[in-house]
Amino acid sequence: MSDSSVVTPPTLTSADPCPCCSGKTYAECCEPLLKGLRPAATAEEMMRSRYTAHVVHDFPYLHRTYAETAGTPYTEEEYGNHIKWTKLEVHSHEPDVRPGISHVDFSAHFEERGQTGVMHEKSEFKLTDGHWIFTRPLREGPAPVVNTQKVGRNDPCPCGSGKKYKKCCGK
Repeated sequence: MSDSSVVTPPTLTSADPCPCCSGKTYAECCEPLLKGLRPAATAEEMMRSRYTAHVVHDFPYLHRTYAETAGTPYTEEEYGNHIKWTKLEVHSHEPDVRPGISHVDFSAHFEERGQTGVMHEKSEFKLTDGHWIFTRPLREGPAPVVNTQKVGRNDPCPCGSGKKYKKCCGK
């Protein structure tokens, strides 16, 4: 029995634009990583290649580039066959936040069963034996907004209560 909501991955040629939206061709960007011809040079490059692996349904690549599953035998699993990944935006790459640890903040746009959505995540990557590997998501969703405006005692409370700050959250 076939499921009509299963997404058929695109067939890419080396000359096609890379699905990771880097502006490079697939051959210049993620194809050599997915084929095992070279390791990712940076955590951002590893994250882009993992996004591309989702696009083309290269689930064994996703398995071996994730810390929890790398080094264990790959078995056929469902990794989101119902999702069509449509666009990647990299917001920031923080190299070497600690030795051998980098962070990448990104948004991955998708369509699933007729609905569009965006997955915003900040992820951690670790450099192990010269290879970057995805270790864990640090945050799902956009970064929290930090109020940098100083609130005075007699100013309206920023919580929206209508009270003065000193009589509300400033207690």
